[in-house]
Amino acid sequence: MTQPKGYVSSEYLRMAGGSVKHLKERTYELMQVQRGQKVLDVGCGPASDTLQLGALVGPAGQVFGVDHDQAMVDEAEQRARQAGVAAWVKHKRAGSDSLPFETDTFDACRSERLFQHLPDPAPTVAEIVRVTKRGGWIAVLDTDWGSASTDTVETDIERRLARVHADMVAYNGYAGRQLYRLLRQQGLADIKIEVHPNWSTNYAFVRQVTLQPEVEREALAAGIVTEEEVTRLRRDFEQADAAGMFFACANQVLVVGRKA
Repeated sequence: MTQPKGYVSSEYLRMAGGSVKHLKERTYELMQVQRGQKVLDVGCGPASDTLQLGALVGPAGQVFGVDHDQAMVDEAEQRARQAGVAAWVKHKRAGSDSLPFETDTFDACRSERLFQHLPDPAPTVAEIVRVTKRGGWIAVLDTDWGSASTDTVETDIERRLARVHADMVAYNGYAGRQLYRLLRQQGLADIKIEVHPNWSTNYAFVRQVTLQPEVEREALAAGIVTEEEVTRLRRDFEQADAAGMFFACANQVLVVGRKA
């Protein structure tokens, strides 16, 4: 089955999620998750965070994860059963812009690396705020693909491909830098902003996590680069990697606010 633009698999989420494990844990901390609370994860994937949140709230609490992909929800439910937390950790298929919950339901809500897949994240933010209780904390973490860069002597080619990723492969490659505005527009109080550089010296990992094969295909089809230029850039990356000198980085932006 042909997947939509920007689609990522559960395997991709597990691979990429490992590089932001410390940021996941930071969102839990800033959400001030406590035992017995009711917590929501929007864009939960294959239970990427709901199991950990379930451990934090305990059996007296409740965690819901929502995702638009039924396959992700099915895998998340299976993992919750295997972890023995299915009684209080649940997953539903739902659109992020139409959450199936009453207003003022959750003590805390989060969303991580979802907005880059949404052409317009504003309705999703409004829904997250709606279902959060007054005084509850909301944490949103996303990548600013416009900040992604890789060290190379072929700077011009690298910049063109980076722009293709942000503009054409991701639905919303500039999601990270938009978070502060989106949360401010919803009237959240006590907003905190953190920017975390995420870097790697592993070319194979970076090629996977930045969807470079797809980026190259899009750029070639649009005439933004030539086959010769793609080959030159890839050769430079491979040589740097072989010499132990490969380096790439991008910013992860974390914004937290409290529903007034």
